[in-house]
Amino acid sequence: VQLQASGGGLVQAGGSLRLSCAASGRTFSGYAMGWFRQAPGKEREFVGGVSWSVGSISYADSVKGRFTISRDKAKNTVYLQMDSLKPEDTAVYYCAARRGTYVYTTTTGYDYWGQGTLVTVSS
Repeated sequence: VQLQASGGGLVQAGGSLRLSCAASGRTFSGYAMGWFRQAPGKEREFVGGVSWSVGSISYADSVKGRFTISRDKAKNTVYLQMDSLKPEDTAVYYCAARRGTYVYTTTTGYDYWGQGTLVTVSS
C-alpha cells in the first residue's frame, strides 16, 4: 500500500485546509486510517482516525470540534478537514494505515505511512 498525502499549505489563524490521503495498490477496506502530525522538535502525535469498513471515527482532544475526518470509498481517499486553525496546529501531517478495524492512537500500530504534508498556520 502506498499512501499519498496532499493539501497542506500556509493559512492564517482561523482559516481552513483540507488534507487528502489517497491509497494506491489496494483499497482501504479492512484497514484503519490514522492522521498524525509532527511539529518541529516534538514527537509525532495522533490527530484522528477512521475505521474504513466500520466507519467509526475518533479525534484527539486538541482537535475535537475543529477537525473532521471523512472518507470517499469510490476514490479510496481519506480527508482531514481542518477548520478554525491555530498556530499550534502548525506541523507536518501524515496519514497512516494499519490492517484491522481499530484506530490506534500511537504510531507503532501502523503498517504504512504517507510522506507528510506541511501545514503552517500564521498568527
